[in-house]
Amino acid sequence: MLSIFRGSLARRARRAVGLCAVAGLTSLAAPVMAQPATQQITYLLPAPANLPAFAPLMLAEKKGYYAAEGLSVRWLTVQGGADVGKQLASGNGDLGGGLGDTPIVLRPNGIPIKGVALLGGRTLHQLVVRNDANIKSPADLKGKTITVLSYQDTGFYATLGLLASAGLTRTDARIQGAGPAGVWQQVATGKADAMVGTPEWAQNIEDAGVKVTMTSTDKYFPGMAQAVLASDKTIAEKPEMVRKFVRATIKSVAEIMRDPAAAAKEYCATVPGYKGKEAEIEKILTYYARNVYPGQERLGAFDPARVTKLQDFYMQEKIIREKSNLADLFTNQFVQ
Repeated sequence: MLSIFRGSLARRARRAVGLCAVAGLTSLAAPVMAQPATQQITYLLPAPANLPAFAPLMLAEKKGYYAAEGLSVRWLTVQGGADVGKQLASGNGDLGGGLGDTPIVLRPNGIPIKGVALLGGRTLHQLVVRNDANIKSPADLKGKTITVLSYQDTGFYATLGLLASAGLTRTDARIQGAGPAGVWQQVATGKADAMVGTPEWAQNIEDAGVKVTMTSTDKYFPGMAQAVLASDKTIAEKPEMVRKFVRATIKSVAEIMRDPAAAAKEYCATVPGYKGKEAEIEKILTYYARNVYPGQERLGAFDPARVTKLQDFYMQEKIIREKSNLADLFTNQFVQ
């Protein structure tokens, strides 16, 4: 009886060993799920990354939206939106930021870039004037000093458009490329009467104790919001990379529109130097959410009629020497 029991145990042991061996082989044979490779890309910013204008980008990175798309983004700052376009066309970056206007201005100069996403249905740039400068409309800018980020920034061309709307030219006012600090500081100190720039710079002037009036430049001519730009070569060779970046960015814009107060708290926790300034940033992001981002049938998409109208305006006012084909200025293929 004991021998039978021992034989039974032996058979069970051999069977268990066999099952373990099969399990081990099965485990070895099972495919290992590979993690998607992270794609390194370079994004060119027209101004320092800590400007709230770039909140959608910085929040998308902080929340891992780019990482979820398999992208690792390196941020580099250059000298304005026009310079972004030139650098992209030269292959010195994958994507970059400027105004939706930027391709209109650069294409006639043989710089092959186009917009791949438009971050808002209204215009980014604001006309900000000191209340003591007696400027009620663009016509009153004659003889005044106006600051812009740089002569390589699309804001400079927006200023020309603003002057042209009142029948003025560049020589009718003193336009100064003052850099990201001087653009608002010169207005705050009284060295300039007005500025064409972003809402946060207007906030900086008011924080310095100077009363200003801010008016969206699209009241006077059909400007556009901030855009994600790419060269023709990048669009042709890396369409999935462009699509992923656009998708993550638009997701972030939509969240700011839905709840600018929550976005302000997250932004202040993300960007060094803004801790304790939640109320100020909430005011700025609320302005974007109410006055810059709205107005698109599909968030991120260019409106062909608006682009046409703006290009016609630039041509009429001789800011550009020739028109480009509409299909060369933007594409909505990446906006979902």
